[in-house]
Amino acid sequence: MAAQLRFSPLHYSAASFAGNRRPFAGNLLKTSIVLPTTSPLSSSASLSFLLRSSNPKLSQAFTAGGGGIGGSGHRGSGGGGDENDGHSGDNRERSDLVGPIGLFVNGWRARVLADPQFPFKVLMEEVVGVTACVLGDMASRTNFGLNELDFVFCTLVVGSIVNFVLMYLLAPTTAVSSAAAASLPSYMFEPGPFSLLDRIGTFAYKGATFAAVGFAAGLAGTAISNGLISLRKKMDPEFETPNKAPPTVLNAITWALHMGLSSNIRYQTLNGVEFVMEKALPPVGFKASVVALRCLNNVVGGMSFVMLARLTGSQKVGAEEAKENLITDGSTVVESGEEELQRSDSHCK
Repeated sequence: MAAQLRFSPLHYSAASFAGNRRPFAGNLLKTSIVLPTTSPLSSSASLSFLLRSSNPKLSQAFTAGGGGIGGSGHRGSGGGGDENDGHSGDNRERSDLVGPIGLFVNGWRARVLADPQFPFKVLMEEVVGVTACVLGDMASRTNFGLNELDFVFCTLVVGSIVNFVLMYLLAPTTAVSSAAAASLPSYMFEPGPFSLLDRIGTFAYKGATFAAVGFAAGLAGTAISNGLISLRKKMDPEFETPNKAPPTVLNAITWALHMGLSSNIRYQTLNGVEFVMEKALPPVGFKASVVALRCLNNVVGGMSFVMLARLTGSQKVGAEEAKENLITDGSTVVESGEEELQRSDSHCK
C-alpha cells in the first residue's frame, strides 16, 4: 500500500486530496475521508492524521512527498527516499533559524502558505504604490518637487519601508485561528455581526498599528536619507542641498500622524468601497477599478503627507526659511531702532 500511495498522482499535493474525493481513500483505508477545504494546510494535517492512525509508513510517505503545499509539489516522483530526505533536512534547517532573520523567514513562509500571491502583491505595492505616492508628493511641491528632491528622496525611502512593513503585518497567516480572526472585523465596514464598539475598536487598533509603523519607518527612513546626503557631501564638498535636512524625530512624528489618521481613514474607506464594487461590477471591471482606486489612494496619500509636513514644520524649503529669517531680522531691526529712539529721548531730557 505504501508503494501504491507513493507512486500515485495524488501523492504530489495535499490540495489534490481535498479537491478530488475519489474512491481511492475508501479502497485503501476501508473508510470514507471527508477533508475540510478551508486551507491546504488543514487538509494536509487531517489526512496525515488519518494515515498515521492506519499505518505509520503511509504517514511517513505522505509527509515526505507533500512538503511543498504552496509550491510545485512535483519533487520525489522518481522514487528515491534520499531525495525526499534531503529536502526534509533542508526544511528542518530553515525552520531552525533563530533571531530576527528566523522570525522573518518563518513569517514570510506562513504568509505565502496562506496566500501564494503574497510575493507578487508585495512587488506590485512596492513598484506601483510607492511610485504613485512619490508622484503625489512631487505634484504637491513647487516646480514639481525639482527644488526639493532631498525631501522627495526621503519620502521614497520611508514610503518603501512603510508599504512593506504594513503588508507584512496585515497579511493573513496559516497560524491565525478562526476565533481570533472573528473577534474584530478586518476593517470598519466589513459585513458581519459586529457591534459599533467592535468597528470603533478596529479603527483605533489599525490607527495605532499604522502610527507605530509610520514612526519606526520615519526614524529609519529619515536617518537613511540624511546619512546618504551627508555621505554625498563628504564625497563632493561642493554639493549643497537646497533645503535644510528634516529633523529625524519630528519627521518620524509627522509620519506617525499621517499613517494613524490619513492612511487609516483611507484604508477603511477603500476596503468598504471595494466591497460594494465587487457586488455591483463584473470581475474585469472590478479588477480595473481596484487598480485605479489604489493608485489614486497612493497619490492622495503623498499629497496629504506634504500638507502635514508643512504644518508640522518637519520639511521647510529654502524660500520659507529665508522668509522666516527675514521676518526675524526685520523684527530685530525694529526692536533695536526703538531702543535707540528711547536712548535719544532720555539724553534730550
